[in-house]
Amino acid sequence: MTFLITIVAFLVALGPLIVFHELGHYIVARLCGVKVLRFSIGFGKPLWKKSMGRDATEWVIAAVPLGGYVKMLDEREGPVVTEELSRAFNRQPVWRRMAIVAAGPVANFLLAIALYWVLFMNGVPGMKPVIGQPPSGTVAATAGFAAGDTLVRIDDEPVTTWQDARWVLLQRAVQKSNVTMEVLDDAGRTASRKFDLSGLTPEDLDSDFLKKLGLTRFPLRAPPEVGSVNPDGAAARAGLKKGDEILEIDNARVESIDEAIRVIQENPGKNLLFSVRRDQAQIAIPVTPGLHVEKDGRKIGRINAVLQNRPELFAKYVVVVRYGPLDGLVRALHRTWDTSVFSLKMLGKMIVGEVSLKNLSGPITIADYAGQSAQNGATSYLLFLALISISLGVLNLLPVPLLDGGHLMYYVVEVFKGRPISDRAIEIGQHVGMALLFTLMAFALYNDINRLISG
Repeated sequence: MTFLITIVAFLVALGPLIVFHELGHYIVARLCGVKVLRFSIGFGKPLWKKSMGRDATEWVIAAVPLGGYVKMLDEREGPVVTEELSRAFNRQPVWRRMAIVAAGPVANFLLAIALYWVLFMNGVPGMKPVIGQPPSGTVAATAGFAAGDTLVRIDDEPVTTWQDARWVLLQRAVQKSNVTMEVLDDAGRTASRKFDLSGLTPEDLDSDFLKKLGLTRFPLRAPPEVGSVNPDGAAARAGLKKGDEILEIDNARVESIDEAIRVIQENPGKNLLFSVRRDQAQIAIPVTPGLHVEKDGRKIGRINAVLQNRPELFAKYVVVVRYGPLDGLVRALHRTWDTSVFSLKMLGKMIVGEVSLKNLSGPITIADYAGQSAQNGATSYLLFLALISISLGVLNLLPVPLLDGGHLMYYVVEVFKGRPISDRAIEIGQHVGMALLFTLMAFALYNDINRLISG
C-alpha cells in the first residue's frame, strides 16, 4: 500500500509541475504570435492526442511522463509556407525568443509562490523550537543552551517553528558563518547565545546537522503511542497496532519517544518485551527490532513504526503559523527567492567540493519524498510540490545546452554578437549538454540507489 501511495503521489506531483512549465512556454509563445504545433506531456509514443484551436495544435499525452515539450513552427525543423513565416519561432526578435524560453521556469516559480501563498494564509502547523538538553561537548552546550530554551530569533530572522530554525541554520551552515540566537528560557527571560558553525563538514550537512550541533527538540515526558505501522516491519510482525501506548520495555518504564527509540536502536536482533496499553487493557508483546546499518557503519535496531505523543500532550508544543493575504504573498515571494538562491549556492558548493555530492537526489528519492509527504497530509504534500517546482525552475535556468538556460545563454551571446550563433556551435553545445546532464543524472541515481541500500 505504501509503495502504491508513493507511485501515485509521484505521478500526481509530476503532472502539475510539467503542465505549468510547458503552459508557460505555450502562453508566451501565443502572446508573441508564434504558431504552436504540439503541446506534449511526456515523451515517446503518444497515448492520447487531439487537435484543437484555429492552428490545430496537437495536445498529446505520451508514454514516458518524465517531462514534456512545446513544439513551435520553426524553419530549422522543416519547411514553412510563406504566409506563415512571420509566425515561425526562429523569425522572432531575440527578446521574444528569450521571453518564450524563460516562461517555462518562470511558470514554475509562479506555481511555487501561489502554493506558498495559499498555505501561509491557510496556516502551516509546526513544532515550537523548544530545545532539549544539549549533550556535553556539542556546540549548543558550549554556547550555553539549556533544556526548555525556546528559539525566538536567529540573527535578524524570527523563527516560530523547528522548520524555520532548520531552514535558517542550514543557510548559515553552508556559509560556515557565526550566528547569534535569541532564546526565551523557562522563566520567560530573554538571552542571547553565540553559535559557531564553522566546524561543520560537508558530511555533517548530508545528515542531521542539528543533532551534530546539539540542537534537539525538548522531549515530552509521556509514554509514546504507536502511530502508523509498516506492514513489512518488525512492529507489524510482533502484533503492535496503531494506538498502542508503550508503557515499558523489558520492565523499564518508558517516559518519552526518545527513550523508546534509544532502547530499540541499542538492541538490534534482541527480543524485547513491550508492555503496552490497548483499549484500557495492559498487554505484553515481544518485539525483535530488525538490524539496520547506518551510513557511518553503526548497527542499530528498527521496528518500522512511527512513534508519536498523544494529541492532548502534543498540543502545547504545536503552533499554526498563519498570515493575512498581503503578508502571506510577501512571505511566499521571500521563501521562493530564498530557496532558489540557496539551491544555486548549494550547487556551486557541490562543484567546488564544499558540499557533498550526496545531496543530489534523483527520481527514486523524489518519489519517496512524494509518498512520505502525501501520507503526512495535504499541507506537507503541497509544501513538497512548491519545493520541487522551485527546483525544476532553477534546474532549467542553468546555462547548460539542452535546458532552457542553455538557450537563453545562446540568445545573450546573440545580443552581443548581433547575429545568431552558428548551427555547428549549437550542435557541439548539445553534445556537451547531453554529457553534463547524463553525468548529473548518474550521480543522482547512484545516490538514490545508495540510500535504498543503506535505508
